[in-house]
Amino acid sequence: MTATEADDPSPFLVAASLSGAADADWARAAAPHVDAAVLGGIALDPASRAAARDLVARDRSEFLPADPLAWIRRQFDRLADAPLRPGANVRSATVGPVREAAAICAERDAVCEVNAHCRQPELRAVGCGESLLRDPARLTAYVTAAAETGATTSVKVRAEVPGVDLGAVADAVADAGADWLHVDAMDSEAVIEELTADRTAGAASRPRHDLTVIANNGVRGRETVAEYAAYGADAVSVGRPSERPPALSRVADAVAAWGEGELLDGPPTTPAEAPP
Repeated sequence: MTATEADDPSPFLVAASLSGAADADWARAAAPHVDAAVLGGIALDPASRAAARDLVARDRSEFLPADPLAWIRRQFDRLADAPLRPGANVRSATVGPVREAAAICAERDAVCEVNAHCRQPELRAVGCGESLLRDPARLTAYVTAAAETGATTSVKVRAEVPGVDLGAVADAVADAGADWLHVDAMDSEAVIEELTADRTAGAASRPRHDLTVIANNGVRGRETVAEYAAYGADAVSVGRPSERPPALSRVADAVAAWGEGELLDGPPTTPAEAPP
């Protein structure tokens, strides 16, 4: 699979992690349509695992294997012959397990995605997910630890978090070694344009301009892909539609058209596609 290589400018499609659902079987089902699939999220350390158990207690689906690092290895091994690039979305209240997970990813040419996205109170309370957006020192420490292993390092972030300057976050994680910025636009699609505007080459460019920006949220077909493309995204991702083959096929066709230069010239003037 070449579409997600760092030196390949072609737009690509990612199946985004779904708690308790995004495993190797899920990725194989999506493989005919996507270029990459991010498994997880997977809680790595005692604090994040305790939070995940609390989520399960209130009926949220979570992965809670006895050994989360071994789980990542097993899932990747099951995808060794799949025509996509795997990744793992990881949660941790401490940096060490992130480094260990990233080392596994590096061995298998997989993506290690630092989760600065989940907004459940249980995860935020232990310093995981969205709370990292307000703690740039910890977030950049995670990114540095992952990047130093040689793994392609993604950071999943969320727009519309009060008090968070997402542009500053993007610059910080880029400086720390991140390769991808996976942005849940939260129905604020124009945030992608804010992150990608005025990309320039050379020393004058902002650190974030070296990031591959993946737009997430509401991607359902040609019009929504065209909108994100017009805002400057390098790729798009789908969450729940990754479990719906007709929707996934529709998005894949749109991404292929994007790569061929056949999408609309700007954001759509008609409403976005209804969810499948």
